[in-house]
Amino acid sequence: MNAAVATSVFGAFMVLTVVLGLLAVRRKGTEKGRPAGLSEWSVGGRSLGTVFIWVLMAGESYTSFSYLGAAGWGYNSGAPVLYVLAYMSCGYALGYVVGPMLWAYARRHGLVGITDMIAHRYRAPWLGAAVALLATVCLLPYIQLQITGMGVVVSTISYGAISIDWAYFLSFAVTTGFVVISGLRGSAWVSVLKDVLVIGTLGFLAVYVPLHYFDGYGPFLDRLVAEKPQWLTFPGHDSGGLGQVWFVTTTLVNSLTVVIFPTTVAGYLGARNAEALRRNALYLPFYNVLLFVPMLLGMAALFVVPGLTGADSNLALFRMVVDSLPAWAVGLVGVAAALSSIVPMAVFMLVIGTMWGRSVLGAIPRLNKGAAGAASGDGGEAAGGRQKLWSQLVVVGAGALALLLTYTAPDTLVRLSLISYEGMAQLVPMLLLGLVWRRLTLHAAVSGLVAGFTLVCVLVFGGHDPVWGMNAGIVGLAVNVAVALAVTWLGPRAADGRPDAEVLALDDEFPRDGVPSRGAPVSPPASS
Repeated sequence: MNAAVATSVFGAFMVLTVVLGLLAVRRKGTEKGRPAGLSEWSVGGRSLGTVFIWVLMAGESYTSFSYLGAAGWGYNSGAPVLYVLAYMSCGYALGYVVGPMLWAYARRHGLVGITDMIAHRYRAPWLGAAVALLATVCLLPYIQLQITGMGVVVSTISYGAISIDWAYFLSFAVTTGFVVISGLRGSAWVSVLKDVLVIGTLGFLAVYVPLHYFDGYGPFLDRLVAEKPQWLTFPGHDSGGLGQVWFVTTTLVNSLTVVIFPTTVAGYLGARNAEALRRNALYLPFYNVLLFVPMLLGMAALFVVPGLTGADSNLALFRMVVDSLPAWAVGLVGVAAALSSIVPMAVFMLVIGTMWGRSVLGAIPRLNKGAAGAASGDGGEAAGGRQKLWSQLVVVGAGALALLLTYTAPDTLVRLSLISYEGMAQLVPMLLLGLVWRRLTLHAAVSGLVAGFTLVCVLVFGGHDPVWGMNAGIVGLAVNVAVALAVTWLGPRAADGRPDAEVLALDDEFPRDGVPSRGAPVSPPASS
């Protein structure tokens, strides 16, 4: 009976998720009698307001990690998990400046992602394609992690009635279905439902669990201090040496990375104006308060469900939920956790599809023969439609590949996930430094990227992360910048006769009203 009730609640909300995705695209319909193109599908037509941007970008931050990984880290190690709060808050502060800058640059030149921006900045479509490949390698593990997370959640809340393999497939099918049809706008609509459930369930659990098991926070915290003090200080319990230096360097490198992460940039580019992004940067840190809940409840589980080891420790929070709540409430918590997998996974898949549809397949002339059109925000109406089709096909392919590897070789993507954030960090100089400093050359940016990414791979896969107590990503980033500067000053300088307005993200491109002073896009994207 418990399984039937919880599964029914979960099934009803999954249907509602798909319906919301369909309603999002139906409401938008077509613009001026023409089918919506790549810009509408991939960045919501650059028309999302503050609320939708807030829930969408919060949706990327609140993944299955919020219910599983955060509780698991709290259960296993304690204090080091607080790095998540630190880097997200610092990243939001950086996003106050970086978000409007990237939004204005992309709007001015009709661009739809970081690969587009890099190809345009350096006049090198091949570089956009190479970055798309690198970003895909770093993003695919996140799709697999969300598939795995949702599978674990669904299997647990169904009391084992739904096998974990079927739960994996359900995660893939629901996410792929609505993101292919509705794109970023559908993800934003579903994020509203997800956020209501996340705030409601975590708020409830924050009060319920301490009262139910410990008679309140006072007795719980007293017991934690008395019996588990090592969980409350660095480097935590059995964390492998994640001390203060690691905490600071990880916060720094992750806060830099998150502002140029492809999924974050997709949220930026979906905004109606730059002011919506500034307001969003002010509001998002308040959402971080919720992350304290699974972290603390993970430590509470030390006393309620002791002895969890390995991957089972990620179920610390859900073991308490299933043990103490009625089936319908278990179903609601499960829905919130499942949507926390679906929303970010949808954006990951959409971003991979957009990068490949625009910068890889969309840049091959014979694949787009006859698709040239008048210049527009989508690179021509026909070209935009063709690139959207390629992007949608890649979404299905990327999701299917992640699902297949989840079934057959999960360790492959788990290994790649070790370098995901540190690897993406190596794009920071190429993108951000390149958009504010004209002297950074193509040779310098590529040399720095290769040097930094190679060093990160050597350190991480060689078992040297952290190195000298520091996050390997910050070491790679330092080498990246040093090499880029050296090659800029000592290496060849290719002539680029374009004016600064074509190359750089200038201050007057993103004034307070959010409207670039130079108006609409003035040139077709470099990859068209």
